[in-house]
Amino acid sequence: MIPPACLPPVFILVRPQMGENIGGAARAMLNFGLDRMRIVDPRDGWPNPKANAMASGAGRVLDHAGVFSDLARAVADCDFVFATTARPREMVKEVVTPERAMAMARAMAGAGKRIGILFGPERAGLENADLVHANAIVTVPVNPEFFSLNLAQCVLLLAYEWGRQGAEVPQSVMGLARTDFASREEVERLGDHFEDRLERAGFFFPAGKAEGMRLNLRNMWGRLGLTRAEVQTLHGMLRQIAWKLRGTEEAGTEGESADREGGTGV
Repeated sequence: MIPPACLPPVFILVRPQMGENIGGAARAMLNFGLDRMRIVDPRDGWPNPKANAMASGAGRVLDHAGVFSDLARAVADCDFVFATTARPREMVKEVVTPERAMAMARAMAGAGKRIGILFGPERAGLENADLVHANAIVTVPVNPEFFSLNLAQCVLLLAYEWGRQGAEVPQSVMGLARTDFASREEVERLGDHFEDRLERAGFFFPAGKAEGMRLNLRNMWGRLGLTRAEVQTLHGMLRQIAWKLRGTEEAGTEGESADREGGTGV
């Protein structure tokens, strides 16, 4: 049995109207490891086959969902309750963002408190009579001209914030596709290869600017963060270009020789 201090919040759907949205909410919860759902007075009764169909793999959230006839009973064992609503209310309550709400929830859960989060019905959201059961209001900063969120979308936002704040996930990861970053030595050799080819092509001109041009190129190679596979590809490109140009030059030389020989024979 999970000790109370580790209990995640319970997501409480108040008078949900469509089974599909209940199933979508279950999927959103399980995506982030949450499986404690309570349903208050669902319009189409319970169980709801449309909810199970939409849950698509998250059926266990619905199987263990508690069903209540009124909200007071659904929150009776909660120590702190958040209510999600996009509309301003003439009530004295703290209004927080989803990020702040889940930070508060984690802190309280860590202290052994039981947390509940209310989500209102699809058509009009939570009513004032529902909000009296809440300690704080969660409002998502959405477009004020179109602030209505689908029930499952709202559940997803709060579930994501809960999961994000409890996981050590790096904000940026480089997918290396079965290769490694090139070592500094490998990058230096690539720079040498380029400089050699560019020197032969007369790129470093005029001579007074050549050193600065070389430094800029070296800085570029070091800044790119090349993989070993990319370094090998660039080496291969240079070799292919050199081979092709050498073949063209040799063909041109042979042609000139033939012209000269033909000219002396006239």
